[in-house]
Amino acid sequence: MDESFDVVIIGSGLGGLLCGAILGKNGYKVAVLEKNPRIGGCLQSYKRDGRLFDTGVHYIGGLEKGQTLYKIFSYLGVMERIKIKRLDKEGFDVIKFGDSGKEYVFAQSYEKFIDTLAQSFPDEREGIENYCRSIKELCDRFPLYNLRNGDFMDKMDMLDMNAREMINSFVKDPLLQNVLAGNNSLYAGSGEKSPFYIHALILNSYIESAWRCEGGGSQIAKALADVITEAGGKVIKRAEVTQILVKEGEATKVITKDNREFIGKQFISDLHPAVTIALTQSDVFRKAYVNRITHLENTVSVFILNVVFKNSAFPFINKNVYYYSKPENVWNGTEYDKAKWPENYALFMSEGEGGFAHSASVMCYMKYSEFEQWAETKNTVFQPGERGLGYNELKEEKALKIFELFENQYPGFRSAVESYHTLSPLTYRDYTGTPSGSLYGIQRDCNEPLKTFVPARTKIPNLLLTGQNLNLHGVMGVSVSSIITCGELLGIDSLLEKIRNN
Repeated sequence: MDESFDVVIIGSGLGGLLCGAILGKNGYKVAVLEKNPRIGGCLQSYKRDGRLFDTGVHYIGGLEKGQTLYKIFSYLGVMERIKIKRLDKEGFDVIKFGDSGKEYVFAQSYEKFIDTLAQSFPDEREGIENYCRSIKELCDRFPLYNLRNGDFMDKMDMLDMNAREMINSFVKDPLLQNVLAGNNSLYAGSGEKSPFYIHALILNSYIESAWRCEGGGSQIAKALADVITEAGGKVIKRAEVTQILVKEGEATKVITKDNREFIGKQFISDLHPAVTIALTQSDVFRKAYVNRITHLENTVSVFILNVVFKNSAFPFINKNVYYYSKPENVWNGTEYDKAKWPENYALFMSEGEGGFAHSASVMCYMKYSEFEQWAETKNTVFQPGERGLGYNELKEEKALKIFELFENQYPGFRSAVESYHTLSPLTYRDYTGTPSGSLYGIQRDCNEPLKTFVPARTKIPNLLLTGQNLNLHGVMGVSVSSIITCGELLGIDSLLEKIRNN
């Protein structure tokens, strides 16, 4: 029998789950449909050889009491359901270049952030202060980031600011310029395209406070799913939507791969906008709009090496490490030379006992094209499949190159590893559902800011969009996007007031 809901949500990534929780809390009967047997999208955690690994969310900003994400999660009753641990206040991120042995750290709180960097660059203190002031001023110009309503036009003049150019305008030292951009792997930084507002909004949340989830990011997904079901909603796994049925210009129901039908008054898609449009099979969308959305460039993909350490074999640091073979590679890491790969990485560790790490994830940019010959294959633990000849050999070749780099930087690293496994761009695609295994969805472009702007409302009045392609990726960005989407149904001012006053 067909099931009927106030709101049917397609996809159980963070955006879909947050929308379900917000609407459920406000009296809507919701259904969240997930194609996989595991919810969460980039929030998914998984075990290998007894160790827990995160798919995409390795640390979170803005979770201290009173800060934006804390208020959103508290409003939904999530904070008391998750376990978090603060990263090192003296340095949550470490930036390294080549074999210099020199490390530059980003500290929490603007005062410490400035003081710490000024110790390494004493002649640049004033520039660092002006840079931080500019970030705070920019963040204040994005009202929803601060749980205030505002006019889109208020920030129009900031959308075309180039991140690299803006950073370089504050400080003269080329090394410091690259240090300040050192964790731009958080948004797949492009020197030509990345907007300054993306850099500022993301970095600001971590300077305010930086945390990792103890027990994996999947606990956030579980907490939100519990909020939904406690409000009378449903989170339905193994429900892959293959069509959004549109009748007389409005969505009426969705049909799943196994021919189940879910009727709704409103629909929200947490999928990529191009995938959503394809599901409607509707001529409501103008050809120009369809062409624009389907031809938007997506961010690069990733190759991940996950390692399990032997007991008491590799020291733990409560920081993340961002490495580049040379400073000038900071802004062109996505356009790497295959022969020299990997020239950059991000390292995230999990704490074991006695000051040692029990596991780590190494993430390196990887173009989807390197694995595209196996693009027609699919392989997950839920849906096993064979990739074909040469696939595992290529993954192993990539893993060995990472080991070679790490052995050079951390002598004895390889002998400290008990076991390891790898994720290719295809693995990332199959588990998260992002087109071509894209890390962060649509590539924002400061040269054409409105071209990459995707509103929550679509030409189908009862079909809304949410997720990382809407506003900003990451836990903070997607949380704000979910408020935008739900505000279309609940009224944005009313919703913001509830969150602020919780």
